[in-house]
Amino acid sequence: MMTGIKLLVGLGNPGEKYTTTRHNAGFWWIDEVAAQTNSKLALDAKFFGVAGKLASKADTWLLKPTTFMNASGKSVAALANYYKITPAEILVIHDELDLPAGGLKLKVGGGHGGHNGLKDIETALGTKDFWRLRLGIGHPGDRNEVVNFVLKAPTKDEQAAIDEKVYESTKLIDLLLAGEFESAMLKLHTKK
Repeated sequence: MMTGIKLLVGLGNPGEKYTTTRHNAGFWWIDEVAAQTNSKLALDAKFFGVAGKLASKADTWLLKPTTFMNASGKSVAALANYYKITPAEILVIHDELDLPAGGLKLKVGGGHGGHNGLKDIETALGTKDFWRLRLGIGHPGDRNEVVNFVLKAPTKDEQAAIDEKVYESTKLIDLLLAGEFESAMLKLHTKK
């Protein structure tokens, strides 16, 4: 029996100055799910983040770590350990440089590709075997520009492409919660 997702974690940086930056794409996803499902999120000090139960499913959590990107694992591990959620039941939604703006990939495990949020979560959980929803933000073309790039807002066209994919992918939440990952991937990865 395939286990479904019990913890949806959106990665980003806390604070007003980061709200519109590419690095906060994971936060945008969680905000969209919370809005669609009327789920209430609140600051929760013991989980080092903004957290709340998914309104439609009492045993599933939404989380936006407030630890800053590079320490995301502290928040994820705190909530997962408290509610005995296994890595296989965690979906981390994050910005992805290796996909074009609006690109989208769902996968389990794999490397962190230099993403410090993922790297910290792998360390905190002691495994790479958790689900990832990679939200494409594009690449600046020069690796020396990456830090500057992720901490800036996308262009209007990039934002529109990202917003469309965020909206589209949140519609698959029922499949993810049910553990129907093959169906979710098919829907996500099939070109229209």
